[in-house]
Amino acid sequence: MKRAFALLLLLLFVATSSKGGGLQIVKIDTDHQSFVFSAASGKPLMFRYWGARLSEEDAGAILSACGREKSWELYPAYGGALYTNPALTLVHADGQLTTELVFSSCHSRQLDENRTETIIVLQDKVLPLTVELRFTAFRQQDIVMQSVTVRNREQGPVIVRQIASAFFSLKAMSYYLTHFHGSSNAEMWLKEELLTPGIKTIDSKKGVRTTHNENSCFIVSVNGPAKEDDGEVYGGALAWSGNFESSFQLDDFNMLQIRCGLNPFCSEIRLLPGESFTTPEAVVGYSDRGKGQLTRNFHRWARRYALAHGDRYRSVALNNWEGTHWNFNEKDLREIIDKAAEIGCELFILDDGWFGGKYPRNDATAGLGDWQVNAAKLPGGLQSIAGYAAAKGLRFGIWIEPEMVNPHSELAQEHSEWIVRSGEREIPTLRHQWILDLCNPDVQDFIFGVFDDLLSSAPGISYVKWDANRHVNNVGSTYLPADEQSRFWVDYTRGLYNVYERIRSKYPDIEIQACASGGGRVDFGSLPFHDEIWTSDNTNAIDRIFIQWGTNHFFPTMAMAAHVSAAPNRQTGMSLPLKFRCDVAMSGRMGIELDPRKLAREEIACLQDAVAAYKTIRPVVQHGDLYRLVSPYDESGWAALNYVSETKERCVLFAFSTALHTRTRLTLRLKGLDPAGYYKITEQNRQKGKTGCHAEGQTLSGDYLMKCGVGFDLAKPFESCVLLLERQDR
Repeated sequence: MKRAFALLLLLLFVATSSKGGGLQIVKIDTDHQSFVFSAASGKPLMFRYWGARLSEEDAGAILSACGREKSWELYPAYGGALYTNPALTLVHADGQLTTELVFSSCHSRQLDENRTETIIVLQDKVLPLTVELRFTAFRQQDIVMQSVTVRNREQGPVIVRQIASAFFSLKAMSYYLTHFHGSSNAEMWLKEELLTPGIKTIDSKKGVRTTHNENSCFIVSVNGPAKEDDGEVYGGALAWSGNFESSFQLDDFNMLQIRCGLNPFCSEIRLLPGESFTTPEAVVGYSDRGKGQLTRNFHRWARRYALAHGDRYRSVALNNWEGTHWNFNEKDLREIIDKAAEIGCELFILDDGWFGGKYPRNDATAGLGDWQVNAAKLPGGLQSIAGYAAAKGLRFGIWIEPEMVNPHSELAQEHSEWIVRSGEREIPTLRHQWILDLCNPDVQDFIFGVFDDLLSSAPGISYVKWDANRHVNNVGSTYLPADEQSRFWVDYTRGLYNVYERIRSKYPDIEIQACASGGGRVDFGSLPFHDEIWTSDNTNAIDRIFIQWGTNHFFPTMAMAAHVSAAPNRQTGMSLPLKFRCDVAMSGRMGIELDPRKLAREEIACLQDAVAAYKTIRPVVQHGDLYRLVSPYDESGWAALNYVSETKERCVLFAFSTALHTRTRLTLRLKGLDPAGYYKITEQNRQKGKTGCHAEGQTLSGDYLMKCGVGFDLAKPFESCVLLLERQDR
């Protein structure tokens, strides 16, 4: 009873008088972090603190203890004496550019035993316009989500030029930004840099495939570069699949303002009287135990709240794309399914090339948009293939790209008004395709119909790979009015989400992968509708170590599809050992991406061993806590990480050599174990005649393993070792 009462107090915001004048402290808590704001009716809402958990008494002392230290508004609007980037920029109905937001009210409610919602209402000092800041705190996961709603109660239209989902100020001696950049085939490469006076911006203006060049995820470390296991770090991401912008402004007070939200680029929103606009949610967290703990917090939160079916295990899949491309028939697919079953796969995914009538999909130039089965390739239809897979013990999945259309298609000829275009200008193609205008409800109905008809016609489909292979240019919508064209960037993404919601409502159990030329849609906006992401079109194992290392800073391992592909690799031409390729794939959601009919008998046997080993370690890899041990970005020539089950009963370690080591040898101290426990070490997917770890077969204490570690015989490039540690009764 006492615990329940204490929890209730923690979930309610604290409003205590300080220094008179009705000044209040607003405090939002999770188990290990606090946000503290100060508020008084008719005065600006001030940001005071974000960091390690504070008691109510200590939060109340902030105002008196900090003296004249500079502080910023929690959500500053353009106008007055603000000379840094604002969170909100409006053009009011009377043409005024100035907005002065002052505190009106604050309300909090307990959603359940783990979540609390706090809504702070601000109002303009002069005009009838309000702004609501909504915070949802996830107590156990130490994550907070924030969104903002602006409500127009003025007599005429209000133009929203800039609206951030979150705005925070930090005070430290120095700041280091970790962000994740790249391109198609090189997503989520980690980059850390010291922030200097001025503004650093990470953003996307591509509309679709927005996370190739920059991801909205970021980490800010204070007073030194980010470390894995100690130091203060702040992490954030925007739950949005469209254009985003995060800016980091270091001002002349050496304070850092972080602004995260929609990209204002060509995206003005006009609100008529009585209308409102709500931003996507920003997802943020704090750790004083380094970025490793921040990662584990995001993973635990995502598995429970931001990933479809986060409580399930993911299947070992075989996808035919890199094995056959568009060139297959029903006989080919049956033979591939036979081999997939022999290897031990649990899911067969039929990729691009199965559809098209008048314009058959035999390459990238035709058929996209015409989603009838290509009878010449598959005379028995999809259900025939799905049934054959089921008879072999495999589930059946299918590839679609319903947001796109080829000019050479019946859809493009029948519905040219559905295509994204800028007036009468030429419609440019990328990858021989155009984009359908998801601002249009008719297009949304069509895309939902594609999905619905597909699953209705082939009930054996239990998995869908949803692709999107180009970004937007020459933007325009024939559906939106001329004076609302700037809404396109927002309305397209919301139209896509509307389709996702309809699909999930009718097909709650279907598994869906988010693919956008690889990792072009890796974000917390689309993830709740999907079971996993296609991490990158680059399946080269050495590149995947770096790509997956960046991705796993925020996104759960179980959502990170990682496939074993052929040698030489299709993207790089590299030929790497099959064991190394398997071990890298096993550190994510393992799958296979090749034509198994072309493999030698010993290669089939190697895949069988790897798949069997993965099934043994899968519960720990997919649902365990991640601890990064040696970063590939450190240029040591090694990379290593381990996963630990929630109960600390089991641990899985991956170690990779990426370079030649002449005299040096690798010793790894594990993390996350029970120091009082004893663990038996067994190498998984072991190479015949060779042991990768000197401690193979031994039983050692968790304390020893974390303090002294174990040694590895990984001297040559592209050698690897996977260990399973299981707790023993003593």
